[in-house]
Amino acid sequence: SMRPLLTAGDEVLVDPQAYRKQPPRIGDLIVARHPTQAGLQIIKRIKSVQKDGCYLLLGDNIDSAQNSSCLVTRRLILGRVTSRFAPAS
Repeated sequence: SMRPLLTAGDEVLVDPQAYRKQPPRIGDLIVARHPTQAGLQIIKRIKSVQKDGCYLLLGDNIDSAQNSSCLVTRRLILGRVTSRFAPAS
């Protein structure tokens, strides 16, 4: 079942079952646990797959100060974002 997730004003729907049968792919927008900050979840796009099984993530906001890339392992990935909504004003 899809569950809503709130981050930085955007609301997204996440499919936690997305990677049961297939691995995450480059270009997928995903939700992951932050690799160093406990309790923080991040929404980023998979930029590349490292050969040691890590995924290089990059945010969509190219000019954002918070748009740093980060490496996450497979077990930190919580699901694939299926749709996102701008906040209702």
